[in-house]
Order: sequence, then structure tokens, then C-alpha cells
Amino acid sequence: MSWLTAPDPIPGDAASCDPIDTIIMPRTSDLGGFEVRRALPSSRRRMVGPFIFFDQMGPAELLVGGGVDVRPHPHIGLATVTYLFDGEIYHRDSLGSDQLITPGELNWMSAGRGIVHSERERAERKLAPRPLFGIQSWVALPAHLEETEPDFAHYGADRLPLLNDQGATVRLIAGSLYGETSPARTASELFYADVALEAGSRIPLDASHEERALYTVEGEIEIAGQTFGPAQLLVFKPGDRLEIRATATGPARFMLLGGAPMDGRRYIWWNFVSSSKERIEQAKEDWRRGRFDIVPGDESEFIPLPAD
Repeated sequence: MSWLTAPDPIPGDAASCDPIDTIIMPRTSDLGGFEVRRALPSSRRRMVGPFIFFDQMGPAELLVGGGVDVRPHPHIGLATVTYLFDGEIYHRDSLGSDQLITPGELNWMSAGRGIVHSERERAERKLAPRPLFGIQSWVALPAHLEETEPDFAHYGADRLPLLNDQGATVRLIAGSLYGETSPARTASELFYADVALEAGSRIPLDASHEERALYTVEGEIEIAGQTFGPAQLLVFKPGDRLEIRATATGPARFMLLGGAPMDGRRYIWWNFVSSSKERIEQAKEDWRRGRFDIVPGDESEFIPLPAD
């Protein structure tokens, strides 16, 4: 039985035919060689499920000598989730993790009470032009896990479930969707998937998750008679049935994300996320005074605390 089966929207039923609650156009920043589009947090929506931060990196062609060179910086109260479509990033952290990430793989770093990491490129990569295209998101931790010990896990592409049916391909990055569960260990109920549709093909989205969103990556999709191009975050109404179609003009790619609502308000300042403003102030002071651990092999540089 196909995992794509789902009821069609009901003609004349407004809720069935208009499942989109909010459309967010990301803010764009130039990081010197490539653009970043930030969809979350937004003035229109702070979070979707536990997802509190969502950045698209590229697509870009990095020049000789330039590229990704993010010096060591701290995090608390969140998990960073890095996923690439093209290119590579070299991760190091204060736990001693030393990991190259390539397309289709998952880096999941849980900051807990505090971690420091850097995101760079290998020196030999900078000797030639090369592509970069991917998504970095942050997942807020439940309040009772905000002060846990930090942790890092890497999942190769061959470990992430890959579903194919009727012109739809889904790589399940984290959580559960379409009857499958990713091996990535998460702290809360969520789903996160990379979806590719052939021209004219379609896929349903399970209504069982209360908070759901879609981020368009490439091509055009159609939902309830509306067409959407790349770089838009569509936040859906809870419980509504919906179907996502690639238009007949060509294939499409997008990310599906969401989960259960967060267990209370979250504050975000720079790289810190917490249910407590006081905890963020403490993290600021700890970084200012050098109380965080260092990153082995990347000790000579760091990003200073921004001005309030």
C-alpha cells in the first residue's frame, strides 16, 4: 500500500481548501561570498514546534580563499541541526568532536548547559571554487533538559530513512513521518524531512502533528490552488488535510518540519536559547569571562560577545 495515499481537500470546505496560516519571506544577509536567508525567528512567527531558528545557506559558488569560516562560538539550551544539499562543512566542538559533514548527512549537536563549536572548511577545499547549499536549524530543548550535558552525534546519509513512491522521494532527517522514524535521537516530538517531487507528482502531509511548516528550496509547488516558488516558509493550520504538488513545469524540493508545541516561551539572544532571561544573562557573562570550554584544535580564535 502506498504511503502517499491521503484524502483530497473537500470542495467548498474553506478549512480543507486553505490550510496555510502564515507565509514568511526570509530576511537575506550577505556573509561575504554567500547569502543566508533567515526564516525563523520572524516577527510573524517565532517557532514551529521546537524549531526556533531556520537558515538557508546559499546556493553559492565559493571563491578561492573565501568561504565558510565561523570561529568558535557558544550555545546553550538548543540543538543545532546541520543538513547540506551541496558542498561540505567541517565541524569541531568543545567535546572534542571532529567531523566533516557532506550532502545528505546530519550533524546534531545538543548544547544543553553549554557547548562551543566552530564551522569551517578544510584548507585544501579553499584552493578551488566550490559550491555551498544547505540548511542550518536550531531546535529548542524542553525546559527540563536545558541544563543537560552537551552531546554531539553524526548520522551518515545511509542511516537516514529514504522513501520513494510515485515520483516522491523523502529523506527523513529527524523524528517520525510517513510511518518511518529517523535514528537521530531528539529531545521532543518533531519531524524534519527533505522532500523531492518529480514534475506533477504530489505528497500528503500528516495532520497528526499540531505544528507543521514547509520551506521551499527549489522549483515550484502548489497547495490548495496557490503556487509558491523557492525561499518561502509556509506555516500550516493545525489539523487541516493538505496535499503538496510539484507544478507541471518541473521538479521541486522542500523541507517539512514541525512537531509538538514548545513547553512554554523561549527567549533567544545571539546563540543562546532559554526559558529564562536570567540564564541567558549568565551565559553572556560566562562567555565574556572565558568560562566556556575551548575547542581542541581550534583554540586560537573566537567570536566575541556582541554588544547588547
